[in-house]
Amino acid sequence: MTSEQLSVTSQNWGFLGHEWAVEMLKQHIAHQAVRHAYLFTGPPGLGRRSLALRFAQALNCPQPPTPGEPCRNCRTCKQIEAMQYPDLAVVQAEKEGGVLKVEQIREVRHSLSLAPYQGRYRVALFLRFQEANPNAANALLKTLEEAPPQVILLLTADSVDLLLPTILSRCEVMRLRPPSIETVQAYLQERGADEAKARLIAHLSGGRPGYALRLMQDKAALEFRQTRLEDFQRLLKSTRRERFAYAEKLTDRKNEAKERFRETLLIWVSFWRDVMLRAAKADAPPTNIDRTNEIEVLAAQLSLPETRRVVTDMEHAVDRLERNVNARLLAEVLLLDWPHIK
Repeated sequence: MTSEQLSVTSQNWGFLGHEWAVEMLKQHIAHQAVRHAYLFTGPPGLGRRSLALRFAQALNCPQPPTPGEPCRNCRTCKQIEAMQYPDLAVVQAEKEGGVLKVEQIREVRHSLSLAPYQGRYRVALFLRFQEANPNAANALLKTLEEAPPQVILLLTADSVDLLLPTILSRCEVMRLRPPSIETVQAYLQERGADEAKARLIAHLSGGRPGYALRLMQDKAALEFRQTRLEDFQRLLKSTRRERFAYAEKLTDRKNEAKERFRETLLIWVSFWRDVMLRAAKADAPPTNIDRTNEIEVLAAQLSLPETRRVVTDMEHAVDRLERNVNARLLAEVLLLDWPHIK
């Protein structure tokens, strides 16, 4: 990153991108026009939670350098950063892809009726709110409609399409977008990644800084991707019996298999999308830039309708898995429907 880019980042609550959102939130605080509820949307790894926490810091920092600018060094800011602040409640499903339950909403609603212990506001942060079941979503509506003046509700979600319209209508919606691939690549190189690795991770992350940093710091994640893509190539040439055996192994109940299955599906979806785009002769660069030759070879053997069907099936599979369908059956159906490549 250039010195100018670093300067902008330091003035932007420490974020790469989301300048408009940071500026809007700053202005709400500076002009005492803070809304009672905010919804931050966008794909995971984009910085939704981090932005919500920084906003909570700006709301409660006892010694802000300027209105709307948290110092990020005081005890309050550090506690909020660690999500251990007495006036901050964090509510989420037990694991990603799980279910946020109505009991969790009811529990936090009681605490929100009390005056803040320490700060100016009580803040409730509802992470991945698209995982709330209908009862939980409806339970939050009453608080959204009648939130006490000292309470701020912050929600994150993958997309507005996954939430009830009644929830959306009661929130200030902040639709976050990723910065450019080139910007994220420079950001990673500034943090020690060599050019080739930074370029690959920037593409794999789709420009999501948080996800890019996790890939950079987690060697096992890249190794897992490598293994699953090698499995992918073998499966395309395998027999029905071999695909059945792989489905059984992939969805074994041991070692948190369901979450690993979900991660595998996301890796394969990404690759199939690259194949579909190449089959369509699109100009967009592939996400899996280190697998360009394999993408070209597969796209040359399959038609655009064939690749589009597989991508659609894969995307539906991710959604079905999150709805707790039988993982073993889902894997078998998916793999048997894949084309056989000689």
